[in-house]
Amino acid sequence: MKVKLDIPYPEVKVEKENLEYAEILSEDYAGLKSETTAIFLYSYQNFEKFKENKEFAKIIEEISVVEMRHLEMLGKTIKLLGKNPTFETCETLCRNCVMWNAGTLKYQNNLKDMLKQDIEGEKNAITTYKLHRDIIDDKYIKEMLSRIILDEEKHLEIFETLYKSIN
Repeated sequence: MKVKLDIPYPEVKVEKENLEYAEILSEDYAGLKSETTAIFLYSYQNFEKFKENKEFAKIIEEISVVEMRHLEMLGKTIKLLGKNPTFETCETLCRNCVMWNAGTLKYQNNLKDMLKQDIEGEKNAITTYKLHRDIIDDKYIKEMLSRIILDEEKHLEIFETLYKSIN
C-alpha cells in the first residue's frame, strides 16, 4: 500500500523571520497533537504489531517515515523564522508551554483501538494544519502546510480503509 504521494515537497523557506509564526508551527512540531507525537505513536504501534500483523506494522512504519519528513520541514522552517526548534510548545488553546514527552501517548494494544486513535490523530492534524495555514501569511509556509495536508489526508484514507477491513 502506497503511503506517500508522488508530489514533491516544496523547498523549505520563509518570506522573513517571524517569531509568532514560529510559535504557531511549534504546536505542529512538538505539541500534544504534533508530528513528534505521531512519529512516536506510530513507532510504538509498529513495535507492538510487527510479529502478529506484519502488513499493518509495515504500513505504520512507512507512514512514520513520512511524518519524520514533515517534522524535518517544520523544524527547519521554525529555525528560519528565528526560533530554535526545541521539542517544546505553547499550545494555542491552553497557552501552557511544555516540553514534549512520551507520557502523553495512549499506548493501545488492540489494532482496532490503534486505528481509531490514528484516525482521530490524522483528522486533528488536518484541522490544525488548515487552521495554521489560514492564520499564517507567508506564501512559502502556506505551500508547505498545503503539501503536508495532502499526506495527512492520504494517511487518514489508509487508516479508515484498514479500520473498515477489520470490522
